[in-house]
Amino acid sequence: MSEERISGSEALMRSLEYHGVKTIFGYPGGAIMPVFDALYDHLGKLNHILVRHEQGAVHAAQGFARVSGEIGVCLVTSGPGATNTITGIADAMIDSTPIVVIAGQVGAGLLGTDAFQEVDLVGITQPITKWSYQIRRAEDVAWAVARAFYIARSGRPGPVVLDFAKNAQTDMTIYAPANVDFIRSYDPYPEIDPKAIAEAARLINESERPFLLVGQGVELGNAQKELMNFIEKADIPCGCTLLGLSALPTNHPLNKGMLGMHGNLGPNVKTNECDVLIAVGMRFDDRVTGKLETYAKQAKIIHLDIDPSEIGKNVLVHVPVLGNCKQTLPLLTELVREKKHTAWIESFQSYEKTEYDKVVCRELYPVEGPLNMGEVVHAVADATHDEAILVTDVGQNQMMACRYFRFKNKRSLVTSGGMGTMGFCLPAAIGATFGSPDRTVCAFMGDGGLQMTMQELGTVMEQKAPVKLILLNNNYLGNVRQWQAMFFKRRYSFTPMLNPDYMQIAAAYGIPARRVMERADLQDAIREMLDTNGAFLLEVCVIEEGNVLPMTPPGSSVNDMLLEC
Repeated sequence: MSEERISGSEALMRSLEYHGVKTIFGYPGGAIMPVFDALYDHLGKLNHILVRHEQGAVHAAQGFARVSGEIGVCLVTSGPGATNTITGIADAMIDSTPIVVIAGQVGAGLLGTDAFQEVDLVGITQPITKWSYQIRRAEDVAWAVARAFYIARSGRPGPVVLDFAKNAQTDMTIYAPANVDFIRSYDPYPEIDPKAIAEAARLINESERPFLLVGQGVELGNAQKELMNFIEKADIPCGCTLLGLSALPTNHPLNKGMLGMHGNLGPNVKTNECDVLIAVGMRFDDRVTGKLETYAKQAKIIHLDIDPSEIGKNVLVHVPVLGNCKQTLPLLTELVREKKHTAWIESFQSYEKTEYDKVVCRELYPVEGPLNMGEVVHAVADATHDEAILVTDVGQNQMMACRYFRFKNKRSLVTSGGMGTMGFCLPAAIGATFGSPDRTVCAFMGDGGLQMTMQELGTVMEQKAPVKLILLNNNYLGNVRQWQAMFFKRRYSFTPMLNPDYMQIAAAYGIPARRVMERADLQDAIREMLDTNGAFLLEVCVIEEGNVLPMTPPGSSVNDMLLEC
């Protein structure tokens, strides 16, 4: 009996199924048409979500991956279809999000001829991917997919691009599923050094003022429980990076809040007062460190990370602990002594009170004037009992949402951290509803970011994606306006926005919506949103020239935070 021969497109479908894929976000076109034709016969096993723009496909895959822990998959055509994914791929790279983007390409015989919709996707994406590869033969499909999935999920996760030549889609091959669990030139899991563990434990045991920075690596390594066991045994207060916020429950007594430019006062000040600084799965981003010349100079720094390239990249590290923190944290926990740091932990309280009195109380509990972003976020968090997934766009809405939303569960925050991609929220929230269909997804966005990917309301309509869209409308590009107010003498150069009627737009897409302008109507509108089965757009008209505080001005030390401006 002869072995079955199938097309490269069919081999791709079978390979995706073999590696556990159930959901694909994509947009068809000429150079990927054979693949979409093969997909037609796999509907039921593979669920394809038709987005309205290829950038939306990548952001949706990111949202899916971030909440599910699985690999997000995109399927697009060549040329502009492929280049429209670039922003999302770069976003996934810097935020360590595992996705695989499969793009059509002209036939191998036409490569280099400037054929219709030909673009050097491999050349473009090599600097912003973990691996970018062009499939030119049908017999290479199974191997390439296996390798792509291994690279995307292993070690420090990230994006992979497969550029799929059209002849390889249509040529015939004998298919056999492939597995890849070793690549000679790729070492995703560095060997753990027991001496480093012992030295880190010694420093922690001798410390009187230890402080721990919780990064997204805790989420990516599924080490939430291991982190909690460690900090509770050693009694170490923590600050969370933006992407690490849901790795530790907001109400945990050792969680002292968010780090960074718009983080909480206590964690930022105490970074420059601790004697040992323990960083877990984070990269010392400039928004966290502020002025590097004055960052934690008094402290011995211990850095737990799976990526050797992050060690010493920005900050001098005294003890590097390489490895997945799911393995390294328990080893460290075994060696640290049970110890109380009562006075050190209590020293955070004065900063918490100062921030509450000067910022939080004013933001969350105003008695008059326009609605504030913070009180809207706070009210939605209350109404969802801290159980919802938070998806944000970028700007003031992002900072306010991350400051005042609260988390009980892991993998509950989806936001664009390192890239700061406006337009991220709406498609990422759609992806999150597919990645975690049993949870409420609350998507906070500004009027600027929504209009960058507003076409994805069509995806919400078609897929009946039950995302709760909260539009914080201040008629400005708010974050840029704040900087213009503070550092450019209030010269509002092209930050005021003339906005459309979002109620009419929602109606055009068949999405229930409500606009809130008065504080007295907010609670009822939130209840209506949450009680509505399916999607809902809640537009809240907030103060136009509000500011996000506290704030570390650019170029300043992390502990030099402004509480008013």
